[in-house]
Amino acid sequence: MIRSLLLLCAVLFSTSPLVQGQTPPAKDKFWLFLLVGQSNMAGRGVVEEQDKTPHPRVLMLSKEGQWVPASDPMHFDKPAAGVGLGKTFGQIIAEANPGVTIGLIPCAVGGSPISAWQPGVFYPPTKSHPWDDTVKRVEAALPAGTLKGILWHQGESDSNAKDAPVYEAKLIDLVKRLRELVKSPDAPFIAGQMGKFEGVPWNPEKEIVDKAHQDLATKVPHAAFVSAEGLHHKGDKVHFDSASYRELGKRYAEAYLKMTK
Repeated sequence: MIRSLLLLCAVLFSTSPLVQGQTPPAKDKFWLFLLVGQSNMAGRGVVEEQDKTPHPRVLMLSKEGQWVPASDPMHFDKPAAGVGLGKTFGQIIAEANPGVTIGLIPCAVGGSPISAWQPGVFYPPTKSHPWDDTVKRVEAALPAGTLKGILWHQGESDSNAKDAPVYEAKLIDLVKRLRELVKSPDAPFIAGQMGKFEGVPWNPEKEIVDKAHQDLATKVPHAAFVSAEGLHHKGDKVHFDSASYRELGKRYAEAYLKMTK
């Protein structure tokens, strides 16, 4: 009897979708979105019940490279990973496109400056290679679906006297390389604004980086900017709170739907 129960448990475990992954739909009905940047893309919000409840047509590529139901935390860059903007974005895009399943590819790395998003660069705080690891995950994901967009949120680590003046050139180069990576020269690229919190003034360098984000659509085609106006931090003056991440995801989705209408 015990042997039979153990065998049954082994069979159930081996067929669990969280182990084997979920089979996505036909390639043209499986829309992929790449999530890249630093911690505010990875998400640092407190996970609540609604964040753990999956949408039937929103999947994510797990750390192990399997397609599983999307739930927060989606990222795994640091133990602090929590609620981000990705799940809300995916749900809104799915609802706006009946018959389509959304596949989210989480690749953000907390704390990473834009210079870390270069081939071969090792980022010590997370013991990872932001660009090289993204390449591997994109190559694993692309055969299953159709790349529809790239979501970027980053800039805090470059808001200093050394890096801010050269940020715009590096961002334009990154957009080009990411589009080449996903084999889509016209892939919509959406950049989100860094936290603009009440009572937390920006330094001049942060203004420079923000301007690069806001001006991106005038420098490269098929790009958009998402404002963070009115959103709140979680208490650390850097990361959004959970409600603000969900609102930011909504704003990314609205920007995407507007630019692809």
